[in-house]
Amino acid sequence: MSAEPIGVGVIGMSWVAGEHIKSYQLNPHTKVVALAGADANRVSSVAASHSLTSVKQYTRWQELVNDPAVAIVSICSTNEAHVPQAVAAAKAGKHVLIEKPVSLDLDGFRQVEAAIVASGVKSQVGFELHWSPYFQSVHKMIDADLFGRINYAECDYFSGNWEQWYGGYHWVKSRERGGSALAAAGCHAIDALRQFIRSEAVEVFAYSANYTGVMEWDATIITMVKFANGAIGKVGCVLEGNVKYTFNIRLHGAKGTLVNDRFRSTILDPGLEGWAHFPTILPDTPEVTHHPFPGEIDDFVEAIRTDRPARVDIHDAAKTHEIMFAAELSAREGKPIVLPMARA
Repeated sequence: MSAEPIGVGVIGMSWVAGEHIKSYQLNPHTKVVALAGADANRVSSVAASHSLTSVKQYTRWQELVNDPAVAIVSICSTNEAHVPQAVAAAKAGKHVLIEKPVSLDLDGFRQVEAAIVASGVKSQVGFELHWSPYFQSVHKMIDADLFGRINYAECDYFSGNWEQWYGGYHWVKSRERGGSALAAAGCHAIDALRQFIRSEAVEVFAYSANYTGVMEWDATIITMVKFANGAIGKVGCVLEGNVKYTFNIRLHGAKGTLVNDRFRSTILDPGLEGWAHFPTILPDTPEVTHHPFPGEIDDFVEAIRTDRPARVDIHDAAKTHEIMFAAELSAREGKPIVLPMARA
């Protein structure tokens, strides 16, 4: 393989784009060669803040996609722009890292998936908590059979009152650009539920409401999921009201229970009394600098270099997105939705 670094282009000069750039700069096999954003001053500012003195700067993302020096496109733009940008990048033969959500509806997702499959490029979708040290520890506990099979799980994303909302708040609250509570944030909790239950979802039921009107979409939604192995799960997502950012994880099995950073297990009987606690860093802040982007980027780059699927490629992400779309449909229609959802 060539020793030349893989050229990276980043679309969308968002908060999260900075974390992508820093992670590519840490990877020895990549070089950020192009940035694209609608505001030329913002593009220049981002380039300067990351010491990208020779980077190409575009105000039209199409020019970045067509730049022959770009082999990887990181899509960090507003939610409604992801589909056309990802489709164009894949058709141009670029490997794509797409921030969540890939799309705001099932049809859009399938357009992106089809373009990636047809072109044969690698893909990664921005569920970076797969690389959270806390998540990795929980997976080791599951692998060690501390809980037995996970029969019931809860993963919640709550964030209604934060001292400083992230920079995209002004657009994410709109239906056109943000989409929904799950698209804006709660899909991370759906993905976590899938990770820990380790089975395919077969049915979804949800209720949603908009109690405060701070968002154009329903800012509160509860999603219940039935899995093929008989397990059941719940995802709560509340993006309104007086609640600080909280990402709850509760796992129950015949042998034990996990509640965030506390657990019980029959494996530790008879000496364990009450709850055991393990000091850790919980995913309890919306500040993206806290999130494990280097692991996500490194896995993506290694997938490209060794011609293997990335951990959260478009096919894996499809399963999380389908639960999200099924939940939204269930809340609208008041009935359970069977998975997989029918293709048009």
